[in-house]
Amino acid sequence: MAGETRRATLGDYFTLQRGTTYKSRLLGQPGPVLLGLASIQRNGGFRTDSLRTYGGDSPDKLLVHPGDLYVSLKDVTQSADLLGAVARLPRDHPPGRLTQDTVKLQPRDVRVPLDYLHWLLRTPQYRSYCRSHATGTTNLGLARDDFLAFPAPEPTPTQESIVKALDALDDKIELNRRMNETLLAMARALFKSWFVDFDPVRAKMEGRDPGLPKHIADIFPPRLVDSELGGIPEGWEVKAFADTVEIIGGGTPKTSVAEYWDGDIPWFSVVDAPAGSEVWVIDTEKKVTNAGVENSSTRILPVGTTILSARGTVGRIALVGTPMAMNQSCYGLRGRSGPNGFFTYFSTRQLVSRLQQHAHGSVFDTITRETLKRVPLVMPTGELIEAFEMSVDPHLERIRTTLMASRTLTKLRDTLLPKLISGELRVKDAEPFIGKTT
Repeated sequence: MAGETRRATLGDYFTLQRGTTYKSRLLGQPGPVLLGLASIQRNGGFRTDSLRTYGGDSPDKLLVHPGDLYVSLKDVTQSADLLGAVARLPRDHPPGRLTQDTVKLQPRDVRVPLDYLHWLLRTPQYRSYCRSHATGTTNLGLARDDFLAFPAPEPTPTQESIVKALDALDDKIELNRRMNETLLAMARALFKSWFVDFDPVRAKMEGRDPGLPKHIADIFPPRLVDSELGGIPEGWEVKAFADTVEIIGGGTPKTSVAEYWDGDIPWFSVVDAPAGSEVWVIDTEKKVTNAGVENSSTRILPVGTTILSARGTVGRIALVGTPMAMNQSCYGLRGRSGPNGFFTYFSTRQLVSRLQQHAHGSVFDTITRETLKRVPLVMPTGELIEAFEMSVDPHLERIRTTLMASRTLTKLRDTLLPKLISGELRVKDAEPFIGKTT
């Protein structure tokens, strides 16, 4: 409109509302979720896998409503991956509460193009700006004035089109995530019903229909018997967890030998552990070469291997979705029964808290092979394990396929992002990818 002031920086669009500290004893009580550093993905994006509610004081000025943007102006690591990182609270998500580590971007008026600015703050150019303006040595900070000074000219028609493409890609990625969440919940529920609660056995004991196909129902025994762990299905055994799996160690190729690195073999470390409903790990930050594998103690893990982080951040687990190697802080677990490895994966998930309790070490917590021997597992028959894996195979394979599709969509999104500032990419070049379904 004539006479309007043209906006040129983030400060022309927003004021900032900083969050406040909270009382840890009120975590998990009814209230809004806390939107701290753990709610933001590295380099930007909303993170759902570690949200916790807060039952303490949450005045309206500290609440982030659906569609609002909030950022971190600090980072506790030297990578600066969270410094200035932005997240947008999903439009179907309940309100959240800021913490002392996050600030809300409050639009100066209703005409602020939030979608455009959300993606602008996800571009590599903006991320580079944040790193170059970082202050501090141990804990990094980004000054409010530096954040508000980042160039943000009003969007052109081409940029608005790119924003629509980015939104479409993000919607597809989010739809895939939700579908995977549902599929994983179904598989976990079946594991719990069969191998934790023994529902089919209890149904038989009470004269009820187990609600399963006859060929599967017939595999379950009709009664529970006493064991060191209480009542377990007749014919099942209590075994040391270590006796139910093949335990595989990892290793690190020499970092000083260039030919061992930047290959095409994924190399897993705890930072690559999947979050939420992802289950599978299909890519890693670092890659090694065949020479790196051959000249170190690491080895290639086949698809279906469960990876357990055993040192440092103990208890993170992943299911190998593409052949890969891993470092020495992890164990690879291959079930001695079951064709696909799914029973071992869900058993490990079920035992994680007990494994963490038994972890020990003089410098940092460690899950050792002895730890794996100390934790007992109720072991069903091989026939039942095979029936379980056949039942959940469609769910787990669908999750893996969808993750790979989302990975392709993410790569396209990352290709588009730097073009948001330059406006060089023709959006029609991205249309075949945007229209792709999973």
